[in-house]
Amino acid sequence: MSDRRWFISHAGVDRAWAEWVGWQLLDAGLEIELDYWDWGAGDNFVLKMNAALERGRFLALFSPAYFEPERFTTPEWTAMVARREKITPVRIAQTTAPAILSSLLALDLFGLDDHAACEALLRAVNGPARPATAPSRPPGMLSRIGASGPRLPGSLPRVWNAPAQNAAFTGRDGIVVQLREALTSGQRVAVQALHGRGGVGKTQLAIEYTHRFAGEYELVWWVASEDPTLIPDQLAALALHTGAAPTGTPSADAVSGLLAELRTRSRWLLVFDNAEDPGALAPFLPGGPGHVLITSRNPHWHTHAVPLDIDTLSRTESVALLRAQGAVLTDTDADDIAATLDDLPLPLAQAAALLTRGLSAADLKEELAANLVQVMAQAHPPGYPTALAAQVRLTRTRLEAHHPGAGAVVDALALLAPEPFPLTACAGRLPDQASNFLKEAVGSRLGAVGAVEAVARHGLARVQGGTLQLHRLTQEMLKGQMTDQEHDRARADAEALVTAAYPGDSSEPRFWPAWQVLLPHALALDPARLTTSRGRFVLGRACWYLMDRAQAGPARERLQRLYDSCLQQLGADHEDALRAANRLARAYADTQDHERARALDDDTLARRRRLYGDDHPDTLVSARNLAVRLWALGRHEEALALDEKTLETRRRVSGLEHPETLLTAAGLAVELADVGRVEEAVVLGEETLEVQRRVLGSDHPDTLLTAYNIANRLAEVGRVGDAVVLGEETLEARRRVLGLEHPETLRTAHNLAVDLADAGRVREARVLGEETLEMQRRVLGEGHADTLRIAGWLESLGEEPASPGAG
Repeated sequence: MSDRRWFISHAGVDRAWAEWVGWQLLDAGLEIELDYWDWGAGDNFVLKMNAALERGRFLALFSPAYFEPERFTTPEWTAMVARREKITPVRIAQTTAPAILSSLLALDLFGLDDHAACEALLRAVNGPARPATAPSRPPGMLSRIGASGPRLPGSLPRVWNAPAQNAAFTGRDGIVVQLREALTSGQRVAVQALHGRGGVGKTQLAIEYTHRFAGEYELVWWVASEDPTLIPDQLAALALHTGAAPTGTPSADAVSGLLAELRTRSRWLLVFDNAEDPGALAPFLPGGPGHVLITSRNPHWHTHAVPLDIDTLSRTESVALLRAQGAVLTDTDADDIAATLDDLPLPLAQAAALLTRGLSAADLKEELAANLVQVMAQAHPPGYPTALAAQVRLTRTRLEAHHPGAGAVVDALALLAPEPFPLTACAGRLPDQASNFLKEAVGSRLGAVGAVEAVARHGLARVQGGTLQLHRLTQEMLKGQMTDQEHDRARADAEALVTAAYPGDSSEPRFWPAWQVLLPHALALDPARLTTSRGRFVLGRACWYLMDRAQAGPARERLQRLYDSCLQQLGADHEDALRAANRLARAYADTQDHERARALDDDTLARRRRLYGDDHPDTLVSARNLAVRLWALGRHEEALALDEKTLETRRRVSGLEHPETLLTAAGLAVELADVGRVEEAVVLGEETLEVQRRVLGSDHPDTLLTAYNIANRLAEVGRVGDAVVLGEETLEARRRVLGLEHPETLRTAHNLAVDLADAGRVREARVLGEETLEMQRRVLGEGHADTLRIAGWLESLGEEPASPGAG
């Protein structure tokens, strides 16, 4: 038996401690044997353990779990006692050893800082010593190999935002160990997706893992992921914490920088909680040597992660959970209650809470048999906020009694998104359909401030910067407690709040920050249940905002429902139906359904001509849109003729400098160039750009689109230098306004690379082209037309020539 080799005996639940102890002993120059590190799948556990005990000394990590009879630790320490071999114990949690081990002196490692715990561990394995002078310890193994081991278990990393640990969490040891093994197995995909039905404890399991293995990471970040459109801002906040992006960086750029940084670092953990759409989450999975944990009800994660099905508890675990808060139960009663509640963690925790509040096991069983739903609305189990139903109901009643308007605010917000809502921005702007209570609360800015204070005082929402944020679970409790009449009133108030918070044209960059706040709430409205023209208008603008950010899929789904409901409720000639048709046609086009887009725009134009006349601004919008659809279908002569007529009418009706006149002129310039009339196109385009810069500003999306199109054509008329200059200006502006990875930014970069090559700056062109191709593959995918186009161009550019003297 070697005095320098140690077998670490521990319970599976204490794996984080075992790994920490292993690293400390290795760093001290000792040899260790740890089952997770040294034993492979299929190895005979008994033979491996016996061999380990014969080769080295026995270090036992005492904890409550270590002495549970059903664990493998029991045959380990009992075998040592039977052989009268020495056991060296350390305590990693408060526990009392069996009487036969009571004579052993176990040093405590818990409750100490990292340095003190390491000293106590080394004192335990090396025995007592009384050095005359403080020894100069040589650099440990970790520093020699340039690695860093885990911190003391339970110590939190500097960057951390995970929820608090549930002190009543019990069981799941096997799954926690399985999860740890999967994440550290060295396989290519270190992404695990915990999936299962509601109430099965996916989130609690993820919380337990983050706390149990917090010492293994230098960064742990929790991301609420139920709505994918809200993920970027949470990751952008992490980018600021880590220094991956400076303050003021646009969200898309910050996320891009963060993901690039994470791919080069290890010892980090991202948790995406309540993610339901694998495709929507995929762009935010960094790859690299870190770990990702996902919780979801959706089992279909095979493409992006290794799914781990979280089922109900074992009966032993269910009984332990029922007793975790001190309830005294017979085995029969515990088994009966666990069976009635289907071994599901959430109702078990609620039942345990009821038992600790004085309800007997017999009474609880009788109540469960008589009215299961009502019982499950009671109690407040630790760590499970969904059991707050009774408290939310009582608090809501008290709030309404104190401030009826604040009660109306909370009810309305319960039907919107679980994100901050800018209530003070609605002050004095509520439409007529808002309830009297809501109008009283938000009739003025000071009134809105008073409502915010009342809600905050009753603890129903989080307040920050004039916004109110209801937790998703609080929303669910409030919605579930409303009568049908209350729900109808709350839905009307929710629509009223969203319309009152409308910041302005979603195409205007100056309104984008406000749109980022309002967007999730507008998208939370049911398009088929909107009751006002203003509500339909705001939802349509929200969808336009999404389409401007290359999220046409979600926009199309909502616009289709909005259009269908308008047809059913209002008729095809109603202004709301025509406006919805106009936006839906763009969504069709943006999702490559060009013929359907053309048919819808054709119908809309015919209706507007009949209803409003040829010169009406809305008719001219439809005419311009139809020309775009015809062009996309290759019907160029028809499109060109329609746009020339539309531009003539626009100039006569709206004036030369109207934004729609300029937009029509810019579109016509593109078409002229595409049919070979390049000189005319450049002249018209430059005239339009000059006016747009003066009227709209240089950074307006319409201005940048015109500049992009002109830069494409200047080289064709021999003005390659001008093309490069305009292309560089446009690329810089689009990166600043839209972000590095926006599709329009990437198209601008591709075209600039082409112009650089034409100007003889081939090396710069190739570098820019390769950078753009890499981003397009990541953002758009390998098969996207833009990706294939630049890949083909790079291939045609050929290999870079060898530098002089090479070879």
